Amino acid sequence: MPSVLLVEDHALMRAMLRTWLLGLAEQVFECENGTDARACYAAHHPDWVLMDIDLPGQDGITATRELLAQDPTARVLIVTSYDDVELRSAAAAAGARGYLLKENLWELRQWLNPP
Repeated sequence: MPSVLLVEDHALMRAMLRTWLLGLAEQVFECENGTDARACYAAHHPDWVLMDIDLPGQDGITATRELLAQDPTARVLIVTSYDDVELRSAAAAAGARGYLLKENLWELRQWLNPP
């Protein structure tokens, strides 16, 4: 099972994501903003980063871009409630491996533990 870094500013959403990750992830690390994501990634080197877009300080798209500049092998999956074509394009341009809507969290299984 993979290790996962959750980058999500809302504590309740982090708790819900942690619940969804039970049985899907071996370890779950957390931080609340894009600015802390690089340091947390460097400390733990998770297999996947689940990155929200709307974060305080530095948004998730910028944080993704900077994280991948730090480690081009990082695997970032944007997990957001924004179903927006421009944001999807920006996430892809930043290097995110995928874009998942929070309303479709059941798809995490396919991303983290493909058949």
